[in-house]
Amino acid sequence: MAKVDEPQPHPPKEQLPNISYCITSPPPWPEAILLGFQHYLVMLGTTVIIPTSLVPQMGGGNEEKAKVIQTLLFVAGLNTLLQSLFGSRLPAVIGGSYTFVPTTISIILAGRFSDSSDPIERFKRIMRATQGALIVASTLQIVLGFSGLWRNVARFLSPLSVVPLVSLVGFGLYEFGFPGVAKCVEIGLPQLILIVFVSQYVPHVIKSGRNVFDRFAVLFSVVIVWIYAHLLTVGGAYNGTAPKTQTSCRTDRSGLIDAAPWIRVPYPFQWGAPSFDAGEAFAMMMASFVALVESTGAFISVSRYASATPMPPSILSRGIGWQGVAILVSGLFGTANGSSVSVENAGLLALTRVGSRRVVQISAGFMIFFSILGKFGAVFASIPAPIIAGLYCLFFAYVGRCWGS
Repeated sequence: MAKVDEPQPHPPKEQLPNISYCITSPPPWPEAILLGFQHYLVMLGTTVIIPTSLVPQMGGGNEEKAKVIQTLLFVAGLNTLLQSLFGSRLPAVIGGSYTFVPTTISIILAGRFSDSSDPIERFKRIMRATQGALIVASTLQIVLGFSGLWRNVARFLSPLSVVPLVSLVGFGLYEFGFPGVAKCVEIGLPQLILIVFVSQYVPHVIKSGRNVFDRFAVLFSVVIVWIYAHLLTVGGAYNGTAPKTQTSCRTDRSGLIDAAPWIRVPYPFQWGAPSFDAGEAFAMMMASFVALVESTGAFISVSRYASATPMPPSILSRGIGWQGVAILVSGLFGTANGSSVSVENAGLLALTRVGSRRVVQISAGFMIFFSILGKFGAVFASIPAPIIAGLYCLFFAYVGRCWGS
């Protein structure tokens, strides 16, 4: 009896269509530089928001805030290069993570720092305690990654489990999107509308053939809304408003440009020798584990939007190991925050359809360059937070719908 041919299953949809440049196919240098600068602008939001929230609670002023932002930016550039060269080798930006913020706040509120009468001395003591906790917490990801233990976990990540993981990584960060826009609706909402209009509608109306509008939508929209926000500021729209409104809306209230030094190179142990506490280290280790799971989903999202082949468990484990090194570097330099894969930059890969590794390495160069030249970096860091929140609303949605693309 002749064997009946069974119907063949549909081929797996592993790589996305319409990807302009994948990991190993870089765009021309002028375009690559502009795309790299876009990645720098997007990750700058998290880099500024986290120290702006933490440093005043620690007792630091504008000068300390500017130095922490410079350090976080320098470390992000260094870790992004290490990840793209030796880690997963994906176009993943490694930057500050919101996951570590609650643990850092718990260290700030610890009673053992309340006896410091000098706020700057209190800031340095808390920073050294945070450094010690991060150094200990980094061992978790380093051991799980480089030993191959996380590879054994990654082998069980089927599409059925990957979909909710990646979706939760994207949609779980929406608390930094729309609520951030609501802090200054007259700036955040125009930013959200403009980036959606430029990236989703204009390319279908104006057929340029070079994907200018959707590829550089961040540059177009941020520059326009930034100028608009500055006109509102100098026009006196916020004179007499509440301090919280002025901080969110004005373009001259960050205090970074005056406080930032012209040239400064961050270095390890710049705040002093780290101090260690078992309870704080354990709490930071739990945050490190949460960041590990979050970054696993972000790595998968990045590999998909970069049109890469499915990431082998061994490569994922190696990337986690190097992310542990990134947390160690953050602890050595004193950033008051740990590192993880930037989810918003993964969303930017989806928007631009450019997954080139060279573009992300160029963005790392911008991070290091502007962290050393403090005044120039502070100009871009003064972009109002609602503008960045408007970008988040689109990028987190892209990551959340990654596997449905």
